[in-house]
Amino acid sequence: MSQPKVPFGIAGFGLHAVKRLMPAFAIAEHSIVVALSRRDLKNARASAEEYKIPHAFTSTEELARCPEVDAVFIATPDALHLSDALVSFQAHKAVLCEKPMAVNSAEVEQMIAAAKNAARPLGVAQVFRFEESTRRLRERILHGSIGRPALARAEFCYPAYESPRSWITDPKLATGGPIADVGVHCLDALRFILNDEVTAVSCSAVQDEQSGEVESAGTITLEFARKTIATVAVSARAQYRTLIEIAGEHGVLTAFDGLNVERPITIEFRPNIDPRQVEREEVSNHLAYARQLDAFALAVRGEAPFPVPGIEGLRNQLILDAAYRSWRTGQRQVLAS
Repeated sequence: MSQPKVPFGIAGFGLHAVKRLMPAFAIAEHSIVVALSRRDLKNARASAEEYKIPHAFTSTEELARCPEVDAVFIATPDALHLSDALVSFQAHKAVLCEKPMAVNSAEVEQMIAAAKNAARPLGVAQVFRFEESTRRLRERILHGSIGRPALARAEFCYPAYESPRSWITDPKLATGGPIADVGVHCLDALRFILNDEVTAVSCSAVQDEQSGEVESAGTITLEFARKTIATVAVSARAQYRTLIEIAGEHGVLTAFDGLNVERPITIEFRPNIDPRQVEREEVSNHLAYARQLDAFALAVRGEAPFPVPGIEGLRNQLILDAAYRSWRTGQRQVLAS
C-alpha cells in the first residue's frame, strides 16, 4: 500500500508558485499542497480557491503552525528566507528553501543550525540538479568522454524588466541582481556537473538605471580544485538564454539552452580528433520540478537524504559572497577549503 503524499505549505505564493510549483505538484507522486501564504489575505484566499488549496494564511509563521503541513516550501524574497526558515523549524516543519538560500553565508549557517536543532530536513531548491541535461553532462564527464575538463562556461540571460517580481532590484529584499538570482543556478550546475569544488572567485559587474543598487549584468570566473577554469555570464537585460559548455582534453560537450525546463535540449559532443563527427542527444527537463519536490518528500519521510541539503546552499552562498566582494574590491577571492 502506497504512503500518503507529504503535505507542503508554500510560503510566498506568487509567480514562481503559479508558473513552476503548482504544475509540478500536479504531477508529483509523493507531494501535495495543503496551504499557502500571501501578505494580503484576500489574495491568499483567492489563490487558495483557484488552486483548491485548503488553507490560506498571511504569514509563514501562521502557515508553519498549521497541523496539516509537514514541509514548508519557502518562495518569499531572499531577505525573508532566514526568518521564514526559523519559524518553520520552531514549528517542527521540514524546509525546502528557494535559491539563493539567504542574503549571506552567515544567515545560511543559522538556518543549518536551526534545522539540526529541530532534527528536520533542510534543502535548497537548486532545481537544475534534477534535470536530465545536467545529469547527462555529469555522467559523460565522469565516464571520461572529454578527458580532464579544462574550460567550462554557463550563461543565463533573462529580461528582468518584464518580470512582475518588483522586489528583485530592492537591495533590502534581494541578495543581488542576476548574479544572485540566476548566477547561483549556473555555479551550482557547474559544481554538480564537474563534481568539483570552487577554490577562488573573481567577478565584474555593471549597473544601470533600472537595476538601481544591484547589478544588471555580470561575469564570474570560478577556479576549481581540479584546475578547471569556468566562467558564468548573466544578464537581466537580454532575452532568455541558458547555455552550458565544457571543453576537455578529448572533446567538447555543449548543451544548448541547457538549463531550461520548457523545451527539449540538444546535447552535442565534438571529439577533438575530428570535430566534424558530432554526436547529438535530445533530452527533456520537464519533470525537474516534480522530481525535486518528490525527492524532498522522501527526505521528510526519512526514506532517503535530499540530494541538495543545506550544506550545498552554504557552499553556493560562500561563492556568491566572494563574487560580490570581488566586484566591490576588484580583487580575486580565495575560498577557505
